[in-house]
Amino acid sequence: SIPVIAGLLAMGVPLSAVMAFWLASPLMDPTMFAMTAGILGWKFAVIKALIAAGIGAAGGYATMGLGRTGLLTNPLRARGGGCCGSTAPAAHDHAPDPGGDSCCGSEPKRAVAWTFWTDTARRRTFAESARDNLLFLGQWLALAFALEAMMLAYLPQETVASVLGSDSWYAIPLAAVVGIPAYLNGYAALPLVSGLMEQGMSAGAGMAFLVAGGITCIPAGIAVWALARPSVFALYLGSAFGGAILFSLAVAPLL
Repeated sequence: SIPVIAGLLAMGVPLSAVMAFWLASPLMDPTMFAMTAGILGWKFAVIKALIAAGIGAAGGYATMGLGRTGLLTNPLRARGGGCCGSTAPAAHDHAPDPGGDSCCGSEPKRAVAWTFWTDTARRRTFAESARDNLLFLGQWLALAFALEAMMLAYLPQETVASVLGSDSWYAIPLAAVVGIPAYLNGYAALPLVSGLMEQGMSAGAGMAFLVAGGITCIPAGIAVWALARPSVFALYLGSAFGGAILFSLAVAPLL
């Protein structure tokens, strides 16, 4: 995601919009939605998608407000090789001219060719990408189901129910705290949370675990740390943690 974010910043996309993308994109995509619905149910998947949009919007508006007060001056790390020799990606408070070129006007715009199956090289690339994605998902899901089986066998149900059960006022904040270091991968976390919920974990705590862990997992965090200064990274973590707790508390009665 680092090249995507760097490209957005170089095109002049405001930092507030990029922050919204940073917060929402690790939580939900079409594949994640389908797998969440299959493992945790359609209601859980829909609510998680709404939470992703809500946290993204809240973090984006918070970034916009702080930027206007001057608290986020020079929010991005200096990077060589930027657009037209600039030392850092652009982070404006306004959108770029839609009629202008994306980078100094040096590259002509090209139409997107969707019919990849008509070209031999692109068919080969598609097959290789599909194979790599299947292997990636397979290894994480195998690990996740192994962890789920171990939890069901060795983790006392009473312990999970007492610590993360629906009657514990601290269940959701604790799940958000635990989710930050314990989150393995978006796809691996789903059966893990499913197993914990079978052991007595409340649905609200499960949501907090997935949301806090999803936004702060290593791949997502690296994308922010590589481009943003510590103040922006702290805002990112605060939005993730606070949003996970507040939104999970709000939707817990619906789950």
